[in-house]
Amino acid sequence: MLFSSIPFLYYFLPIVLIVYFLLPKIFLKNTWLLLASLFFYAWGEPKYAILMVTAITIGYVFGLLIEKFRGKPLSKVFMISAVALELALLIYFKYANFFVANFAALTGMNVPTLDIILPIGISFYLFQILSYDVDVYRGDVPAQKNYIYLASYVALFPQLIAGPIVRYKDIEEQLISRNHSFEKIALGIRRFVIGLGKKILIADQMSKFCFTFYQDCDDKSVLFFWVYAIANMLCIYFDFSGYSDMAIGLGKILGFEFLENFNYPYISKSVTEFWRRWHMSLGSWFRDYVYIPLGGNRVSKARNIFNIFVVWFLTGFWHGAAWNYIIWGVMFALLLLVEKLWTLKFLKKSKVIGHVYVLFVVLISFIFFDATGIFENDMKESVVAIGSLFGLGGLPLVSAETFHYIASYAVLFIFAIVGATPVVKNTVLKIKSTNAGEKVINVLEPLFILGVFVIITASLVDGAFSPFLYFQF
Repeated sequence: MLFSSIPFLYYFLPIVLIVYFLLPKIFLKNTWLLLASLFFYAWGEPKYAILMVTAITIGYVFGLLIEKFRGKPLSKVFMISAVALELALLIYFKYANFFVANFAALTGMNVPTLDIILPIGISFYLFQILSYDVDVYRGDVPAQKNYIYLASYVALFPQLIAGPIVRYKDIEEQLISRNHSFEKIALGIRRFVIGLGKKILIADQMSKFCFTFYQDCDDKSVLFFWVYAIANMLCIYFDFSGYSDMAIGLGKILGFEFLENFNYPYISKSVTEFWRRWHMSLGSWFRDYVYIPLGGNRVSKARNIFNIFVVWFLTGFWHGAAWNYIIWGVMFALLLLVEKLWTLKFLKKSKVIGHVYVLFVVLISFIFFDATGIFENDMKESVVAIGSLFGLGGLPLVSAETFHYIASYAVLFIFAIVGATPVVKNTVLKIKSTNAGEKVINVLEPLFILGVFVIITASLVDGAFSPFLYFQF
């Protein structure tokens, strides 16, 4: 089930919230959320809800065993066993056919692929279970003895299928006791509608533009590929950050406080800063559970370089079982290493140069990333598109057809570019800094949110199915 769908917005969510707020005790609320979340997940493919419950049970049982034998060798054995089982599930369901296909290509053997459909959100919920067991082993959190509470943490529908990756230790206390207020509910609704608007009114429209523009434009030029690359870059940001906004908003309505996941990454002045602002829950997960255990930066320079490459190889591979994702990850490893060793101090001297540099390398990287699927993970097509940005292949610099598309979608691009910066947020805060301004915003903001929701509903009634890009991960 999609957040951006009529069944979710007008049937599932209202029923869930009405029952949730009528239930008197936290145990009943958590139980109801678990049942609702399982229904939400099973809506697309019921059998994979069984897989998720199996994974949760593995994490639960091993968490108890890890704590029971704390301080003894068996505790480490159980922790390693839990991690191995959880990774085995991820490798089989997400990467088995990748390995089969590459083995067949290397050996020339005719090896049939496995009949496996990638379970939605498996990378997210298995990372949450894995981090829980590791945190129990480290002593960061006690093992959760109530199965319902642990299961509701993992399966919680706001963040289940596309993040942010919520750590158990961040919401441990909220599972036992959380506060509800009209103010939090109002803030949650506001955040949810803003995220929904990002998805429906900007990301989906940018995605349609990318496909229509790329497939229907016959008179391609250098400008054509630059416009496509910018649209692709904006589409990815608004799709990913829009889902995170919706998840955070829904969590707030239910009394949970999830950590932020995106912080205007396109205003970054270095790649290092970009990754402190982009998909922050994923970056911090790899830092705490891969980079630091490998030794982090407390080792020799050669070992530190190795650690960085391992982390970014895995980051790329986490996003998808295809070589373009691996190359995307390795590309960022190289960029971060170059900054770490040489260029970061120069980038800090000029904010303009740093900003242009980041936008350029991220734009190139997202062509490799190919989240919209235009190139169908075909590396050759991605490389050709990147070369075309610089006029390779004898393309003309501009074309009349490209200008026609730019004029037709100019308003969308303006909204997207402004929305990718904190300009609107800072302007609203500045207006609210005065008493009169705050009163105006307090009146206009609810009307604006309501208006956006009405437009979104109309768009959903007339629009086509458009899944979130991160569902494929």
